[in-house]
Amino acid sequence: MQGPALGRLGRVGGPYLLHGGVRAAGVAGSVEPDHGRSRLGRDGAGPSAPARGSLRADAVLTAPEAGVPVLFVEVDNHTEPDAVVAWKIESYRRFFQRTTKDHRGRDVPFWQTLWDDSGRDGHPPLALVFAKNGVSPEARMNRMKKIRDLSTACWHGTWHSGSVYDDTTKDGYRDYSGTIPVLATTLAQLRRRGPHGPVWWRYGHPGWETLQDALDNPEDVRAYRHRKEQRRTEHDTQEERERQEREKAESRRKAAAWPCPTCHRQVFPGDGETRPPGSECTICTSIKRREQQEAEALAAEETAAREEAKKNGLFGFLR
Repeated sequence: MQGPALGRLGRVGGPYLLHGGVRAAGVAGSVEPDHGRSRLGRDGAGPSAPARGSLRADAVLTAPEAGVPVLFVEVDNHTEPDAVVAWKIESYRRFFQRTTKDHRGRDVPFWQTLWDDSGRDGHPPLALVFAKNGVSPEARMNRMKKIRDLSTACWHGTWHSGSVYDDTTKDGYRDYSGTIPVLATTLAQLRRRGPHGPVWWRYGHPGWETLQDALDNPEDVRAYRHRKEQRRTEHDTQEERERQEREKAESRRKAAAWPCPTCHRQVFPGDGETRPPGSECTICTSIKRREQQEAEALAAEETAAREEAKKNGLFGFLR
């Protein structure tokens, strides 16, 4: 959409939309002066030399104090096929991929020479504002989903497998480098709740969110490292807890020990077998048991010999 759509957006949005330096929902925002910068060169060419047919953003909003250094806006009135809107998203990505040389001769993203970087992974966000009246919620959502599916490569990111913990649960992160945060909303929601309410559906997120939540990347490497550090802390805490429990159990065990009355070794409760306090140690008990068994065996042999002698009479002892 060109100028007329942007004009309607500014007028209809009233105090709820960021436009023309008006303070909206407590955050001062403004539409960037054009200076040709909202026209994005075809096939990623810069705004300094836009070719015929180049894509032009309906608005370029800036609200750095709200954590949004730049937000590109496309107003959708259902006048173009889904594939054309998806192609526009790809055109934004090609523009953001364009590089130029900085004062040190290093390659830097061209868009960063025009607008500030938010510090988040990926390119600047793109808002798709669905503004057509008389469209059923189901039809509007179906269009949002079709555009989402056709533009997946632009916003989805790449999944990287990370650590495995608890023997079953795998973890990892999504790399959003080179992707565009695409935020879908409706003009009706913006008018009713304002831009800072839960009116944004970021492609790839599960539902409606506030602007800050929609711009966040909860699956990125930063969140993965935070989870990994949390798991490490939990693991260390568990190990320390178990170590302290072992030390306490050992202290209780030593406090309950007594000297063996035979050899004076320390005897611990539950050391091999159950025994009452003050009894002999396992070693002494084993020695006495073996001695008793040997004595019983010798006595049995002698008894058997005597019984044999009785059976054979006097001369049985001479055999």
